[in-house]
Amino acid sequence: MKVSIITPNYNGENFLNIYFESLISQNKHIREVIIVDNGSTDNSVNIIKDYQKNLDYPLQIILIQNKENLGFAKATNQGIKIAQSELLLFLNNDVELNNNSISPLINCITKDDFIFSSASKMIQFNNRNLIDDAGDEYTLLAYTKKVGNGQNINKYTKERETFSSCAGAALYKRSLVIKLGCFDENFFAYMEDVDLAYRAQINGYKNVYCPKSIVYHIGSGSSGSKYNEFKIRLSARNNVLVIYKNLPIPQKIINIAFIFLGFLIKYLFFVKKGFGKVYLTGIKEGLNDKSKIRKVHYQNKNFKNYFKIEWKLIVNTIKLFKK
Repeated sequence: MKVSIITPNYNGENFLNIYFESLISQNKHIREVIIVDNGSTDNSVNIIKDYQKNLDYPLQIILIQNKENLGFAKATNQGIKIAQSELLLFLNNDVELNNNSISPLINCITKDDFIFSSASKMIQFNNRNLIDDAGDEYTLLAYTKKVGNGQNINKYTKERETFSSCAGAALYKRSLVIKLGCFDENFFAYMEDVDLAYRAQINGYKNVYCPKSIVYHIGSGSSGSKYNEFKIRLSARNNVLVIYKNLPIPQKIINIAFIFLGFLIKYLFFVKKGFGKVYLTGIKEGLNDKSKIRKVHYQNKNFKNYFKIEWKLIVNTIKLFKK
């Protein structure tokens, strides 16, 4: 089976050569590479076009050019609409694939009809002895924890179910993504993959971490840094939207104390970082933007799935405090 790779790009000229060159050795698994440029002002588009024109380059590269930055969610959805393969590999522009990264993801996601996505083991690009992300776990506190972040690469070597796959390097089934409504474009960027993973689990699907797929990740390639006003504000906003959109009223009531505590802890953390006001602005935007979001309609047939999700949130929260 071959995959369609979809990568949003915004001012990624410093990463694109590494990104493209790492795909060459895995060409036999790639049907097409769809790059959606979000109005880059650097030399990104010229670099992409150079690869397109190189007749010796063994990849079909499709370029979609947006006049402005439409965000990760909408750009990825543009790629989904034209993709020719059933398997979609979402990749950030600031990643380098190991020599055999795609095949393990394919083997993993095709094991079970109910596997919605398979996530790569992401390694820190500049310190390749440390993990960047070994699957994302969502908690009662509305935190999304990057499992294994900062830990030795010899850990997290077993395949397991995870709450969410980081869409910076993960394989999805196109038919299921479309069935669930693709990424919510109201999110723009950040948490859109958690939202999609939540919807998948409400409908009885699961996400799996695939440790044999290795990807090296620079991190914050488009936003510029780990902590900045844009990222903090948008993440806070989208945390609110994930809760509002996916949790039915009974689940909100049960978890309200934990949710409030989670936001309080995050606020105090960002106060120390000098971003307290920015974080509060993001929360306010989330509360104001609820009307733009289409909530997941609760159905009795999914009751067991909601129960399973709640149990996962409890377990992930216990693990969070144990750390």
